[in-house]
Amino acid sequence: MRPENIQIGKKLILQRSDFSKLFIVLKDLGYTIIGPTIHNNAIVYDKLNSFEDLPIGITDVQGPGYYRLEKRGDQSFFGYNVGPQSWKKYIYPSHEKLWSAYRSKNGITFQEEKIDSTKYAFLGLRACDISAMALLDKVFIGQYTNQSYYKRRINSLYIAVHCGQAGNTCFCSSMGTGPRITNGYDILLTEILKSNEHKFLLEIGTDKGVTVASGLPLEVASEEDIMESEKIISRTISMMGRSINIENIHDILLNNINSDIWNHISQRCLSCTNCTMVCPTCFCSTTEEFSSLNGEIAEKWIRWDSCFNSAFTQLGKTSVRKSPVSRYRQWLMHKLVYWYDQFSTMGCVGCGRCITWCPVGIDLTEVVENIRNYQNSSKKIEEVIR
Repeated sequence: MRPENIQIGKKLILQRSDFSKLFIVLKDLGYTIIGPTIHNNAIVYDKLNSFEDLPIGITDVQGPGYYRLEKRGDQSFFGYNVGPQSWKKYIYPSHEKLWSAYRSKNGITFQEEKIDSTKYAFLGLRACDISAMALLDKVFIGQYTNQSYYKRRINSLYIAVHCGQAGNTCFCSSMGTGPRITNGYDILLTEILKSNEHKFLLEIGTDKGVTVASGLPLEVASEEDIMESEKIISRTISMMGRSINIENIHDILLNNINSDIWNHISQRCLSCTNCTMVCPTCFCSTTEEFSSLNGEIAEKWIRWDSCFNSAFTQLGKTSVRKSPVSRYRQWLMHKLVYWYDQFSTMGCVGCGRCITWCPVGIDLTEVVENIRNYQNSSKKIEEVIR
């Protein structure tokens, strides 16, 4: 291929038979490849050694409190939705040492933990997760930048993939975060799979993407290929399993913060923290200090926490939010109200993970609709809740 075709914005074709060369190029450039693979009967993100580690021919079936893997009947590489993990765990690890302190007869010395310099190539990002990363950027990059997060973020390579299907719990379309991907990627793939062909429409987004694409055997995409990609995106939108009406939702939720309906909506909540652990935008954390038994070594760690833990808001001997209903309300209000007040955007990307991985199947989209229907209604709560 001519060098003038390997440019930002170009749309090219990578054949399925050449997909393995993508792994070779990434490894030669020093990247550790992280992507979807199957572990413990779920599609998770982990280190990939070759394209054969991908969940080829496997899809996931999801619903409120329900997740199963099934065979697709074809050899699609990315024919699934999203699993229980997000890419957050690689740029914002669940456990991270901040510093160590050592005591000796000469005094106490502190040693700041070195930031992991691994160059990650994230393969298979979806629109919702790219939007989630952009939201986390607002939290961790700015006036008070989290250097660990920032360095991981800029060192990484992002290879996104358009969703070829939508799951039963997906609602990114109504949140305006997908399924079309418009930015936040170095390379963007659309998997085109027909009975007689299997290939990927490849779009270059950055100079990093140009470097990777320059090592691949690519062809110029035809108008037919580009139109097929548009059809795939349109089909995915039509398959969306959930939707949420966000019109005036900020004021509706704020005006109903003391409504009796919260008790009925969240009475099933177990405060298990599943929704916050699988959420790609939740960032609550706590710090812990440990010391050796002889008192000569001490360490300080940061780890993920959850606003569903009663101790998270403990002041003195009591918790500010003692009841499950208060904690559930805080979580939902933060996503759809308080986040908007702070960043002018909502903190939910419509990935549906919180619905799928809630053990009792609490559905955020239904909660919002119930509150919308109940306000100024003469009906009983039991008549509104569905």
